[in-house]
Amino acid sequence: MIRFLALVRVLVLSAVLLAVASFGQAGFAAEQPPPPQKVEQLIEILSDPAVKAWLAQQTQAPTSTPAASAEPADATTILSSVLAAIKSHGRTLLEAYPRLPAQFERARNILLLEFEEWGVLGILVLILGFIAAGFVLDRLARWATRGYREWMTTIPTGNPRGRLKGLGARSLYASIMVAAFIIGSAGVFLAFEWPPLLREIVLAFLSVAIITRIVLMIGRVVLMPPFLGLPDSQQYRVLPMSDARATHWYIHAGINTAWFTFVGATLSLLATFGFDVAGRTAIGAVAGLVQLILLLAAVWLRPPAASEQVRRIGPRTLSWLLTAFFVVLWLLRVSGGYTAFWIVFAVVAVPAAVAITKKAVYHVLRPSEDGSETFPPVTIAVIDRGIRVFLIIAAALLLATRAWGLDVFGMTKGDSAFERLLRGGLNAAVIILAADFGWSVAKALIARKLTEVMPVGHGTSANAQQARLLTLLPIFQNILFAVIIVMASLMTLSSLGVEIGPLIAGAGVVGVAIGFGAQTLVKDVISGMFYLLDDAFRIGEYVESGSYKGTVESFSLRSVKLRHHRGYLSTVPFGELGAVQNMSRDWVIDKFSVTVDYDTDIEKARKLIKKLGQELAADPEFAPHIIEPLKMQGVQNFGAYGIELRLKMMTKPGEQFTIRRKAWVRLKELFEKNGIKIPFPTVHVKGGGESIETAAAQMVIEPKPAPT
Repeated sequence: MIRFLALVRVLVLSAVLLAVASFGQAGFAAEQPPPPQKVEQLIEILSDPAVKAWLAQQTQAPTSTPAASAEPADATTILSSVLAAIKSHGRTLLEAYPRLPAQFERARNILLLEFEEWGVLGILVLILGFIAAGFVLDRLARWATRGYREWMTTIPTGNPRGRLKGLGARSLYASIMVAAFIIGSAGVFLAFEWPPLLREIVLAFLSVAIITRIVLMIGRVVLMPPFLGLPDSQQYRVLPMSDARATHWYIHAGINTAWFTFVGATLSLLATFGFDVAGRTAIGAVAGLVQLILLLAAVWLRPPAASEQVRRIGPRTLSWLLTAFFVVLWLLRVSGGYTAFWIVFAVVAVPAAVAITKKAVYHVLRPSEDGSETFPPVTIAVIDRGIRVFLIIAAALLLATRAWGLDVFGMTKGDSAFERLLRGGLNAAVIILAADFGWSVAKALIARKLTEVMPVGHGTSANAQQARLLTLLPIFQNILFAVIIVMASLMTLSSLGVEIGPLIAGAGVVGVAIGFGAQTLVKDVISGMFYLLDDAFRIGEYVESGSYKGTVESFSLRSVKLRHHRGYLSTVPFGELGAVQNMSRDWVIDKFSVTVDYDTDIEKARKLIKKLGQELAADPEFAPHIIEPLKMQGVQNFGAYGIELRLKMMTKPGEQFTIRRKAWVRLKELFEKNGIKIPFPTVHVKGGGESIETAAAQMVIEPKPAPT
């Protein structure tokens, strides 16, 4: 198959080259060449750089710029002018065809004198020989990289990372093969000295072979045709398709590329041989018809795909739509509507390219077959969006340069107001797209980092770092969004011709005025900045400041939100926060008391408490949170009902409450088991062994003495 494609490409190149070189059926020996002196003068004139520059300008497609009129034209006038321009262009083409034989004759005479020693067959053999040299070096490079090819087949394709690695490896291999072909063909040719005209002709047609080779190597990387010999070629493809469709598009991509580049090289040589613009346009119209036939053959002969059966647009309808699209492009090209040609091409090609690249990205980065490895959806969306932005910007630059002939990066005094506005609008669109893409990437990275942060804990450096990231990243995201908006707005206004210097100065004055008028707001913002710089608190930490306390939930540039342990949420401006007590940093010492009876053996109680502390420290549930185990500090107080013992332990912040509750339960069990009583308030009534009636009978009410 590869040899067949190479043979077809060589035959096409040879046939058209013979047609260009011979310029007719007449033999070189049939007619006498013109006087050598005149031909030499003509060659000298054509070799003049100024003449070459003028001819290069003539090769460019004429762009029609509507003249500015004082009164706006209505639809009828515009339609009439368009029809008149098409009619004039068609008449020019029809008048150019009768002049082509004379131009071919003049070019043939130049070839006769310049290549009298070489001959046409000699030139053809020279071109084919250097193309063959490129293939020879390509084969040598293929032999030298056989180990690399074997390694590429061992790359796993069942996971996204393996597919990306394989795509990169195949791209590198394709680059090596293309470089070898270029060095073997054009590189070897340029190593020798050649006549100027021969050099130009050979390089033009060598470029056809090189570009075709590049497209075919890209097709191998993307489509992976089955004739390459891989056992499961579908797993290597960038786009999901069958083997038959991959082979079809690979072959037709090579054929269409070879014809397109060959026509372009031939038309550029015709300009060197003195063909006028109308003659080259007439030849290009015929060549474009052949290109149209080749494209329609690729569309209608494509194998069916299973995915097309479920589309809203069936394969036959899609074929007719593509046929209409290519026919319209050819008609616009032939009629001279170059601006409309590029607009229609961009309007259809850009959405199609976006859809194809999106399918390719999601196909290559799809999850592994067993679901064990997946690419983050955020990363896939960023890659897809980046490619989309690149395609849109490329289409905008293509329209600007091809459709309107606009120099996007330069500005001259002769530019009209429309050209300046168009240039500014394109630059503004590029700036906005770049800013949107940059913001999407930054937002995706921040969101991905936030999702990677584990649930906020306390005590370890890893959790502390995650808590700080969880605190600062949202603030950084808001600041970055504001910076991107301001910078994009200023750059957009500057591209549109607005002087941004006075705007910046005015913004500074307005900022000072706002600062004086909103001192409380400025105080809150600045206080918040210093709180964050001091690392006073983080997301998930429990803080207390004055009458405000709770867990830090979120920040803004002006305030902090505290969630109380009972549920209500407090929004506190930074300026009113004041001194902050952070109860969630590093460690906490928890002290609590337990009361025992006065008859308790204190030493025995101490040993039981120490034993309890060791049990809690060995418990898998509490061990990670205990820094120093529970122990008794000593007697705290002699109370009304018993002796108060002071207990102490060091834990991670927030964990002391759970451990304390467990300690109380275990203390009660241990004390009861070891005969230590925990006293509780009681009332003792003591009457001396006598009954209540006897005590009442003995009560004597003594009268109070009378006042004197």
